[in-house]
Amino acid sequence: MADAIWRGMRQLGRFGVVQLRCCAFAVALVGGIGASTLLPDLPVARYDLLFVYGVLLAVLARRVGWDTARDTGVIAACHAIGLLFELVKVQLGSWSYPEDAVLKVAGVPLYGGFLYAAVGSYVCRAWRLFGLGLTGYRATATGVLAVGVYVNFFTHHWLPDARWLLAAALLAATAGTWVWFTVGEHRYRMPLWLSFVLIGFFLWVAENAATYVGAWSYPHQLDGWQPVALSKFGAWALLISVTFVLVERGWREDWRKTAP
Repeated sequence: MADAIWRGMRQLGRFGVVQLRCCAFAVALVGGIGASTLLPDLPVARYDLLFVYGVLLAVLARRVGWDTARDTGVIAACHAIGLLFELVKVQLGSWSYPEDAVLKVAGVPLYGGFLYAAVGSYVCRAWRLFGLGLTGYRATATGVLAVGVYVNFFTHHWLPDARWLLAAALLAATAGTWVWFTVGEHRYRMPLWLSFVLIGFFLWVAENAATYVGAWSYPHQLDGWQPVALSKFGAWALLISVTFVLVERGWREDWRKTAP
């Protein structure tokens, strides 16, 4: 019994270490944002400095092997999709970037896309470091629903909010889909929908940290930081499907080889 507990704790520790490696880009990005608030008398706008930092971080990630060439392409796509998302949502007043900057379009600093690129980097690295594989995956249905999730985050400002309907449809589409991953010498599996929920929760935690260090501000945070609404946890659990679909398409041939 004691041996089983020890093995379980050791595997959990290994899992945690790999997760930290997967989060390297995101941790470095949020850490840089936090550090920028401590720099006095900056010669350039903080948001502009963060854009340069994000570019250098992406180049460094490529050079040191955090990200492969394929990963960089996916991450760039996440950056572009995220920037479009920011442009629309900021104009609708969902959140704001209150500081001035030169590299700012329609109220959105260009560094804002790196926040989504960080999520893309995490998924890409997790795919590689955990040796992810999928069984029972319905690529077309999941892809169509991911597009629907993305579009609904815009249209719910004018049309009925379909997120609960999309969540139910996504749950049905991923029923029976398993994510296989390796920790040490052992192969494990997890329902795909559960991975979305868990990643969504930790993204909500990360969002609290990011808003605390001034990455952006929700309306209720403009007069002082307050926790991000718990409803954003559900929003991230849905939105992660978009990143997952993008990464899966790049890794499709590889995960077919690694699936049991």
